[in-house]
Amino acid sequence: MADSSMTDTANAQIGNGDSAESLSDEVKKKAEELKEKANEYFKNGDYSQAITYYSQAIEQNPYVAAYYGNRSFAHIKTESFGYALSDASKALQLDKNYIKAYYRRASANMALGKFKVALKDFESVVKVRPNDKDARAKFNECKKIVQMQAFQKAIAVEENHKSVADSIDLASMSIEDDYQGPRFEDGGVTLKFVTDLMKTFKEQKKLHRKYAYQILVEIKNFFIKQPSLVDITVPKGEKFTVCGDIHGQFYDLLNIFELNGLPSESNPYLFNGDFVDRGSFSVECVVVLFCFKLLYPNHFFMARGNHESVTMNQMYGFEGEVKSKYTSQMADLFTEIFNWLPLAHCINNKILVMHGGLFKEDNVTLDDLRKIDRNRQPPESGLMCELLWSDPQPMPGRAESKRGVGTMFGPDITSKFLQRNNLEYIIRSHEVKPEGYEVMHDGKCITVFSAPNYCDTMGNQGAFLTITGDDLTPKFTSFDSVPHPNVKPMAYANSLFGLYAIMDDNAFLNKEISVNHLVPAQGRLWNNKDIPGKVKDRHQLPILCITQSCARGCLGLKGKDRY
Repeated sequence: MADSSMTDTANAQIGNGDSAESLSDEVKKKAEELKEKANEYFKNGDYSQAITYYSQAIEQNPYVAAYYGNRSFAHIKTESFGYALSDASKALQLDKNYIKAYYRRASANMALGKFKVALKDFESVVKVRPNDKDARAKFNECKKIVQMQAFQKAIAVEENHKSVADSIDLASMSIEDDYQGPRFEDGGVTLKFVTDLMKTFKEQKKLHRKYAYQILVEIKNFFIKQPSLVDITVPKGEKFTVCGDIHGQFYDLLNIFELNGLPSESNPYLFNGDFVDRGSFSVECVVVLFCFKLLYPNHFFMARGNHESVTMNQMYGFEGEVKSKYTSQMADLFTEIFNWLPLAHCINNKILVMHGGLFKEDNVTLDDLRKIDRNRQPPESGLMCELLWSDPQPMPGRAESKRGVGTMFGPDITSKFLQRNNLEYIIRSHEVKPEGYEVMHDGKCITVFSAPNYCDTMGNQGAFLTITGDDLTPKFTSFDSVPHPNVKPMAYANSLFGLYAIMDDNAFLNKEISVNHLVPAQGRLWNNKDIPGKVKDRHQLPILCITQSCARGCLGLKGKDRY
């Protein structure tokens, strides 16, 4: 993340009466050198350093739209969509004809699920470039999503009294004679069933849909009875483990259990949200976690993350994965379940655990969290939104969210909240960290992230933390990623997520190539033999598409070579 002081300084320079003409050639040259250095970091996937040097270039010369456009793209890569929106808008303030800024801003709005707003930017591009086929395709695809959402909203109003879970007839589902997968014993989930299930999933085989549906119906009925804030008691001398984001990385989830032991009554766990999306084994992750919840309801806990929502699931792959592996009806059932996931947990009345972070208001109490009506999609503001989306910052006070949702909160905000609620510290997830965890705010704000080498590109370690009932001092275990089958992250993502990921900046590409990232249907992988002749191997090209992983098949060549 860029140093906010750099960003603020550069932003303040726009409109202060100076102009590009007032800058010396030496200053402009220095800015270009910094931009080129940033480009190199970008090409190597070091987006944080790229942001740092783009910021320095902007400090030298705040009048070049491309500097803001490039930094906007780097912010998108680090999922700082709020900063990306701001930079794209500043680029357009400097040059309203800088087309890539419209793409950047649309990309950030799309990532936040703000399709109507994104559509306006695509429309602006089409007006400027009416013959641009790429722009027209993006506009048309985004328009379809906006229309589809309007239709779904209308249907939901008419059918809001209907529950998917209640409409499922398990008795009518038969299990074929040749089915070789796990089977229920005594009519439900047992330890043998879960261990057989993990082995089945590891071999890339499926659980029968009848068992899958039964698990989902039972887990929904359980979560309905849970409060929004769950209290957990860890007895003296007993260990308790907290894990962060998993994001569909099933083989890394299995590795956590290998390192730390399977969940049990003597080895309890809390998984702190974002079980799904991005990783292409999200179904396997969440179904196994649900099974452990059913098996050990008082010793296994799950919290909602910002990705347990319809918009995120539509964009980042989970909905497509469920539809591919099972049915559209099951995808709707997952949505019902996610709406009932608890929002936070309080351990021994001393540690508050939530996915995102703290709040825009100072007077929030634990009782306020208990009163949240959570059976809904996450709103764009308020306590529920902030629990799922907020992030800590090193400087005091609050700031606008780098993501465009929630808030940024400093050490003073954390300290006041803890004092008000008689807590010792908070644990949250939501952010990639190099070692899988980070301790901030004088030890009072801890981030834990459990998806190593996030999206197969970030190179980070994952981590989990453990405490004991009589020693709440966290102990961290970092771990590396493990191999997984050749199904890339985002293999089931919405096709528009690729369509808007255009990267036609020749500062990054020394070839006349644009990025289209059309995600292969059903997770189909491209082989090098599929690559057009003038490109030997797409992975030799210095690019990374917005989805963090290209799943191969992400390059579209111009004209007759397009595919």
